[in-house]
Amino acid sequence: MGPGLLEAAYESCLAHELAVAGLEFRRQVPVPLVYKGTPIDCGFRLDLLVERDLIVEIKCVDAINPVFVAQIITYLRLTGAPQCLRLNFKVKRMTDGIKSFLRPRE
Repeated sequence: MGPGLLEAAYESCLAHELAVAGLEFRRQVPVPLVYKGTPIDCGFRLDLLVERDLIVEIKCVDAINPVFVAQIITYLRLTGAPQCLRLNFKVKRMTDGIKSFLRPRE
């Protein structure tokens, strides 16, 4: 599709491709946060969770802000997922917009 669409459009297209590939996935998955035994509704949501193990975070930005990395590390820690792919679609070559993150060791 190329750069220029909104993140939601890329998410929908990617969801279509995952479905065609026969992969199990969920969109806009709530991420629970528990503070001192109390569930806190912070509105954290994963863009996509693929095969229950892979978080896919979709961006469409000129520059990757360090807060995006912190967000991904938080998602990995809170969900226990082993890996996250950040896909930034606002690049000339898609390979330049892909970054893989592994869950930090506790």
